[in-house]
Amino acid sequence: MNYPCEALWLSVSPCLQRFDRRLLTYLARNVTIRQWSYAQTLDEPCSLAAAVELLHDYLQQRDSRFPMKGSPIHLLGHGISGVVGLCYAQKYPEQVRSLTLVSVGANPAVSWHAHYYALRQLLLCRREVILGQMARLLFGVQSTATLAALAKLLQQDLDQQLTLHSLATQTALDIGSADVPLLICHGEHDVIIDASSQSQWQTWFKPGDRLWRCPEGKHFFHYDYPNRTAQAIVDYWQSLSMTAQSCRPSITK
Repeated sequence: MNYPCEALWLSVSPCLQRFDRRLLTYLARNVTIRQWSYAQTLDEPCSLAAAVELLHDYLQQRDSRFPMKGSPIHLLGHGISGVVGLCYAQKYPEQVRSLTLVSVGANPAVSWHAHYYALRQLLLCRREVILGQMARLLFGVQSTATLAALAKLLQQDLDQQLTLHSLATQTALDIGSADVPLLICHGEHDVIIDASSQSQWQTWFKPGDRLWRCPEGKHFFHYDYPNRTAQAIVDYWQSLSMTAQSCRPSITK
């Protein structure tokens, strides 16, 4: 089923985009979906506000490639990319048809970056050792070569992309929810966003908001289970479409 609405996948971690592609392929069968990427130079400060404003500029300049120019859009994002989407939806709710957050906790400052820096402060280990441990926590049992490659990707993401934390300080965020339809997606075995943090989202839920957990899923469950994840998202979009249709006034001739 195709929906008369566009979707935009947010990515502020270009190094990790390969983990998004399977899900985007499945979603593209049901909706017009595009990808917005944000990358910063090593000299730029890490700023959520800057990313949000660049996203807004992009959406305001949508051209003929977007069949429904100016209409509200479905926003989706994993981890810190989802946090950017949450900040955007809070500031510009009229631009957002729905917001899907993948592996984002009710405390959005909790991320794999925060866990990494916590381990750096607790353990007297080389950086490479801790990154290897993070790769095992995030992706589970893998071959030695695969874990080494994953740890290298995590290092690139840590050094080059938007992050809220550092060895010197860890940023706290008190964002809350947004006044748009909200779908929260988590992996049941995510060691970064645990079950307690997942459940805390329900404190912010409005009627129609939904929490979906991927059985057996870890932090990057949308890579391991793209079909299941896409189906959960499409089902939610369908529920929004049905609700909108039922709310339309009938016309009697």
